[in-house]
Amino acid sequence: MTDIQAAFSDPQFVARYTEGPRRFVPGYDAMQSMTAILLAESVPSDGQVLVLGAGGGLELKAFAQAHPGWRFDGVDPSAAMLALAGQTLGSLAPRARLHQGYIDDAPEGPFDGATCLLTLHFVDVTERRRIASEVRRRLKPRAPFVVAHLSAPDGEEERPRWLSRYSAFLAASGVEPEQAAAARNAVTNHLEILAPAQDEVILREAGFSDPTLFYTGFAFRGWVAYA
Repeated sequence: MTDIQAAFSDPQFVARYTEGPRRFVPGYDAMQSMTAILLAESVPSDGQVLVLGAGGGLELKAFAQAHPGWRFDGVDPSAAMLALAGQTLGSLAPRARLHQGYIDDAPEGPFDGATCLLTLHFVDVTERRRIASEVRRRLKPRAPFVVAHLSAPDGEEERPRWLSRYSAFLAASGVEPEQAAAARNAVTNHLEILAPAQDEVILREAGFSDPTLFYTGFAFRGWVAYA
């Protein structure tokens, strides 16, 4: 477990978590809105959606507010983050079943759609392939799977350039320069960042078709693909 992953069980970090994504992820709210739109193209009005990395509850709340008939199964390894998800959902909480654990702890479905936002960069390539395959197995035919995470071109010059742009975005968002530099170092040294082409290959190898890029925010990218 990396220091970043361990933070999700730290009470002080968890207490401040809901403030973070909008400052640390370019276009965070728009990315969530786009995700809900992409899901809604296929998910019926009474659909069931699997949300991996549901701790904190921000995307669960956004999806639940946008689509009052949807119900959710949210999965996250951190009990503290799941507790925060329940608080974030408030009166919407009865529409979401929360499960502590990983993809193997998710219900079998079949689901009408699934998401995995800002999560896959925490695991290595082998585990990422396995997660994608297990999500695919839990989806109805042609159900959408929306993913978004750190993904940047490799290369000695190109990747550092994108990470520098990301660090500059943090500073422009009001993050203290020292904290912005520390965030870049943590991303560089502790997270598994693949090139976009590799991310698309993983989706295809897991059995998904038509992976399509819908979101780019400096070092972050998002795709929709179909079971």
